[in-house]
Amino acid sequence: MAPLLEVDGLVKSYGAVRALGGANLRLEAGEVLALLGDNGAGKSTLVKCIAGSVVPDAGRVLLEGREVRFRNPRDARDHGVEMVYQDLALFGNLSVAQNFYAGREMTWPRWAGRLGILREGRMAAETRATLERLGVNIPDINVTVAQMSGGQRQAIAVARAVAFVSKIVILDEPTAALGLREGARVHDLVRMLVEHGVSVILISHNLQEVTELADRAVVLRRGRVVGEAVPTLENQAQLVSLIVGAVPLPGADDAGSAAPLMGSQPRA
Repeated sequence: MAPLLEVDGLVKSYGAVRALGGANLRLEAGEVLALLGDNGAGKSTLVKCIAGSVVPDAGRVLLEGREVRFRNPRDARDHGVEMVYQDLALFGNLSVAQNFYAGREMTWPRWAGRLGILREGRMAAETRATLERLGVNIPDINVTVAQMSGGQRQAIAVARAVAFVSKIVILDEPTAALGLREGARVHDLVRMLVEHGVSVILISHNLQEVTELADRAVVLRRGRVVGEAVPTLENQAQLVSLIVGAVPLPGADDAGSAAPLMGSQPRA
């Protein structure tokens, strides 16, 4: 059976800089996959290719065994792929509901599209229902996002993705600027995603977070996948060595094949 998502030999260059040099990746249904790597390893470029905000120069992206070509984020969303960017991509001067439906506003009649009348009450009710379902406590969804804490903003960005996703959510450093309590809430949202049958790609520099959440970790270096493992406390040092390039790549050839690490068998 084909994996939910498969990335085959993605290449992306920006002038003389090669961000991806033939990256390969697979994501199974209901899996939390961590992407690890130092700054400049190609992690963000890889997930942006999957999310449609970057078009690769070469290679293929397959969703449920069928090749897809995303030319923009809307294409990816139409196929059930959502991404929460590190900067959250929220409008500070808009309310929670307005941020939820930015770019996909509900209008009446539906056939009129953007020329129709905004259904503000319906959008607010749907936003409130989604937040309640996910256990996100926002006392007043009419308050602008700029007046909210970092944790509330992160929760809103994740909840917005959950509201529309059907297959894959990509999270880019979701807890980097959060405290322990706010970070724990985001972890709860990730677990809830999996419980609802959604797969997650997680970019994180926090190995404790990766060990806690991820079923499998893939290490990128210089635009290629150089190793993968089930993240455990025992193999964290090996993962760090691959990330920083402190040791030769065990089993990785010039084509960038992945080197399995200790504990690379899937978790039961």
